[in-house]
Amino acid sequence: MLKFHGLLLGGSLLAGLAAPAVLAREPQAASSPAPAGDARARAEAVVARMTTDEKIALVHGLFPPMANGKTKNELIPSAGHIDGIPRLGVPLVRESDASLGVANQVEQRKGDVATALPSGLATAASFDPEIARAGGAMIGAEARAKRFNVLLAGGVNLTRDPWNGRNFEYLGEDPLLAGLLGGAHIAGVQSNRIVSTVKHFALNAQETGRMVVDARIDEKALRMSDLLAFQIAIEKGRPGSVMCAYNKVNGDWACENPRLLTDVLKRDWGYRGWVMSDWGAVHSTAKAANAGLDQQSGQELDKALFFAKPLKQAVENGEVPVARLDDMVIRYLTGLIETGAYDAPMPATAEAISYDQHAEVAQRAAEAGIVLLKNERNLLPLAASAKRIVVIGGNADVGVLSGGGSSQVRSVGGAPVEVPLAYGAASSFARITYHASSPLEALRKALPGVQVDYVDGRNFNATVEAAKAADLAIVFATQWTTEAQDVPDLRLPDHQDALIDAIATAQPKTVAVMETGGPVLMPWIEKVPAVVQAWYPGQRGGEAIANILTGKVNPSGRLPITFPASAGQPPRPNPVGLETMNSLEAQAAANPANAGNFQFQSFPVDYTEGADVGYRWYEKKALKPLFPFGHGLSYTSFAYRKPKVTGGRTLSVTVEVTNTGKRAGADVPQLYVVREGAKEPMRLAAFQRIELKPGETRRVTLTAEPRIVADYDTALPGWRIAGGRYRVAIGHDATDRKLTAVTTLAASTMKP
Repeated sequence: MLKFHGLLLGGSLLAGLAAPAVLAREPQAASSPAPAGDARARAEAVVARMTTDEKIALVHGLFPPMANGKTKNELIPSAGHIDGIPRLGVPLVRESDASLGVANQVEQRKGDVATALPSGLATAASFDPEIARAGGAMIGAEARAKRFNVLLAGGVNLTRDPWNGRNFEYLGEDPLLAGLLGGAHIAGVQSNRIVSTVKHFALNAQETGRMVVDARIDEKALRMSDLLAFQIAIEKGRPGSVMCAYNKVNGDWACENPRLLTDVLKRDWGYRGWVMSDWGAVHSTAKAANAGLDQQSGQELDKALFFAKPLKQAVENGEVPVARLDDMVIRYLTGLIETGAYDAPMPATAEAISYDQHAEVAQRAAEAGIVLLKNERNLLPLAASAKRIVVIGGNADVGVLSGGGSSQVRSVGGAPVEVPLAYGAASSFARITYHASSPLEALRKALPGVQVDYVDGRNFNATVEAAKAADLAIVFATQWTTEAQDVPDLRLPDHQDALIDAIATAQPKTVAVMETGGPVLMPWIEKVPAVVQAWYPGQRGGEAIANILTGKVNPSGRLPITFPASAGQPPRPNPVGLETMNSLEAQAAANPANAGNFQFQSFPVDYTEGADVGYRWYEKKALKPLFPFGHGLSYTSFAYRKPKVTGGRTLSVTVEVTNTGKRAGADVPQLYVVREGAKEPMRLAAFQRIELKPGETRRVTLTAEPRIVADYDTALPGWRIAGGRYRVAIGHDATDRKLTAVTTLAASTMKP
């Protein structure tokens, strides 16, 4: 079976696997992580008492679906398992996939459900670290109740290409936004005294050929983009572990890349925890260990048990120093100790979970992240005059779409729609899955006295007639995306664009609700007066969408990723290597007995945009997107007045923000900066989400992140702010330049 993904779950591997049902009693609240002061010294003292075999046992982990009989401890079907050392108090570690909740992709644990957060892009669209932290705390609490103490969460890879199949898991295209919200999410997870990773280190920016692609970029650009997102997330969240990626970076596999793992992460950033591999991402023993990899994860998915007997032999023959092995184990224990996981034993049996309370956390995140893209003639919120509404398509009668892959949550309420994949790189571990939260039912509940009908959209003529006969049409458009596969293009699949166009032609009052993994093209945009970007809205997505449409909740989401006006606007119009990979996969699928003999050769992707990711690319190339980064409308309006800019050693702007409308709402003033005279695009340097009552004014101070103002100087090495004049803009989005000012900054430098 081919392995193109982080979690290979072939159906034959899962036969008979089950886990106890979650009990119906309330878990105790977990305490905060222990202070980190002496964590490494404590870890060193424990390692000093270990035998070599005990050390080796801690630096490679089992993949439970393929590891029966390899441990005397209970194996919970999940992502990973590492036995502890009882005589030294080293705890057993159980790992779960977790980006959007405690994952259970193809129901390895029969009957075990969890709360599903909305997609990472939805959380990023809130521009609110508190929303991200609350989501992390919630899924961390559920993980502990289910007896997991490591969550493979914290994805902060920048969304460089709109067609990336895994964009929905991540936090957008800007390093400051992704880093701050990623760090908050990690801190929330770890408040439960369990470990969160930060992943995938680094430049895992496409899924096509992700096991072989060589991501190429110069160091300055890498430091100012993807690495900066990781650096900020690590500073803010202090994750116990960093997960290295599948791909190569500038010629070396990410999990045996000394520049990334040792020079940048451990030396420059002073990272104290451990580096774990992604599942199936290890390629060597001595090279990987000496480069800075500390633990081989999901060992059964690699070609060999590189960190088992081969590592012991490499230590004995001097290829890997004893000190390096000790450091690998010390870092593992340090990560556990610093987060509190070391001293907080897992419950003996699964504990109860307050699913209703946790669903509210997910719903608040969805409501904060849904973006009102367009609202001509104030069509929304839904007017009381609309007595007959038709809801069309998207399985909106039964639920909301979720993204596929290792982040898939088996949500409370079950999956009303679940479609296995017949082919493709994700077919062994992903299904097209919906959460049981019906927008149709939520709208009917929210609009008593209004006739709300549903048509599934499959009969073209009947659908158009239903739209024409109604007072208003709400069409749900869907685009399923998944880990391991990129979308072939940015169009809505299954001829949905033609259907939306026809509906809007027949019914001038049409609302399009987009449940997509990221940006899509909208050739019908001029005909549709109202467009709502709902992302994958999670456990209570139906209720969240209904609250936005009816005005119970005022939309406040802002785009964390640019929506292109055409496929030719992004740096790459489609996935690099897609045709080659599809051809090889087709050959393998046609000849399963010989599938293992198909060789997938490495190919390069040159990130020529460098640090100018997303909105910076559009400004640099003078391109007008369909919707810019930071864009989002409200049912009220906001004005910025009286900016006061302060320079010198630190750049900050104080500005009055006024709610000039008649509804309470939330706004996100954004600070962009660039050195005066530089031929570079402006960069997001600060932002703040603020809630205001009608007519209320509040002064907000935005202080620029110094590394955004600076450039990375490889000769220094480190960050350098050039002294001189800087232009700033306080805007509603990345293209808003109505309020600008200039200030002077002193020259300064910072460590890498």
